[in-house]
Amino acid sequence: MKNSNRLRVRRRGSRKFVPHDIPSSGLIMSAPLTSLHRCCQRSALLLLVARRQWCSSSASPPPPPLPRHRRLLLFLTQRYYDIEMLVNWKSQLKRKWLEWKNIGPRSSWRSEVTSQYYVLRLRGGFRYAGQSEWFRADHRGRFRQDFLKHKGTPLEEVDMSHTDINFTGLRNLASQQSLRTLKLRGCPYVDDWFLSRLHVFEDCLEELDISHCPQITTGGLAALRNLKGLKRLDVSSLPRIEIAGLVVILLEEMLPQCQITATGYNLDLSQAGGEKEVEELSQRQR
Repeated sequence: MKNSNRLRVRRRGSRKFVPHDIPSSGLIMSAPLTSLHRCCQRSALLLLVARRQWCSSSASPPPPPLPRHRRLLLFLTQRYYDIEMLVNWKSQLKRKWLEWKNIGPRSSWRSEVTSQYYVLRLRGGFRYAGQSEWFRADHRGRFRQDFLKHKGTPLEEVDMSHTDINFTGLRNLASQQSLRTLKLRGCPYVDDWFLSRLHVFEDCLEELDISHCPQITTGGLAALRNLKGLKRLDVSSLPRIEIAGLVVILLEEMLPQCQITATGYNLDLSQAGGEKEVEELSQRQR
């Protein structure tokens, strides 16, 4: 009996510990804690893998730098809205600056020299009637005030080539009813609206140069029919004129006494479209 008891004790003592032998109400974790424990194990495993990858990447040589144009494109992509804001701000500032220059001189200047001061401020030039001397501004926009000695003398020639004159600024010259020559060569803001305003010089203007003006179209040239006293007209190299040969024919019909200069075009009428376009243009002018 005693030997059997000892055998049982030995068997119990030699038996390995198995967790399943512990009652479920005791030390076993509940289901939520088990899931949390598994999540922690997974997180630790992910961190270990990431650390190993980082160690391996740090040991490898760095990637080569991007080309310059790709870096520029990447920078522009990351700063798209900032660059757009700067572009809009620049365009608004340029528009306000253009409006300010074409408003006219300050009120302290007398009305007799308003036109003269406006021409010089835009770095243009003019000549008084009956005189050969020209008054111009230098490359820095500075000018002498000798023109103040000729108050009341009308202007005969005005050269505004390559200046920022526009439709608003033309009203500063409207009082010069003795103006015979007006040069607007290469003015970027001379457009169809500007040409429609030239009717204020219909009784005096004899020579007009609107060559190399990028904003003038065929429809704007129709407004020149009001200048009945025009003797010379230069419409060379207008980029928005497509059928230059037909336009020249139309201008000669509207201004028969005017000598028209039109260089820089292909005046071949066979490529312009024929008589149908002539009729369309003539009806448009009417």
